[in-house]
Amino acid sequence: MKYTLSIIGIITLLLVTSCDPGRVFDDNKTIEGDAWYYKNRVPFDVRIKDTTKFYNVYVNLRVGADYKYSNVFMLVHTLNPDKKTDQRRIEIKLANESGKWLGSGLGDLYDYQFPVFRKVKFPQQGFYRFELEQNMRDDTLMHIKAAGVRVEEVTE
Repeated sequence: MKYTLSIIGIITLLLVTSCDPGRVFDDNKTIEGDAWYYKNRVPFDVRIKDTTKFYNVYVNLRVGADYKYSNVFMLVHTLNPDKKTDQRRIEIKLANESGKWLGSGLGDLYDYQFPVFRKVKFPQQGFYRFELEQNMRDDTLMHIKAAGVRVEEVTE
């Protein structure tokens, strides 16, 4: 029985990864207590192997339906292998003017994926650190469930 479950697990993993061939990195981290304090940066270390390809970098966000704003401002901090830093402020629109959520929803959860960098080349191989920091007026944002980063090869 264990052998059968292991084979099913391996096949499932292969199917999932093969359906997303451009993916280099895609990870989300749960925000503890659904309360994102502004000083708590969410870090992601992404290994870049090929500097000849173009990449898209996205921020992933999962919010609860009780989130009280129609947007969220974030700072995306980037640290390259040479320890050079970059900071970019982004706004993710979560709802339209009538209050309808714009993300893909399941129950009372809504997922968003926002492009931060499009068709960029990383100048060197190695690990790039992306840190997400909420940049709203509230010190603590409630009903933020998870934040993440996705890096994919541009295939077009």
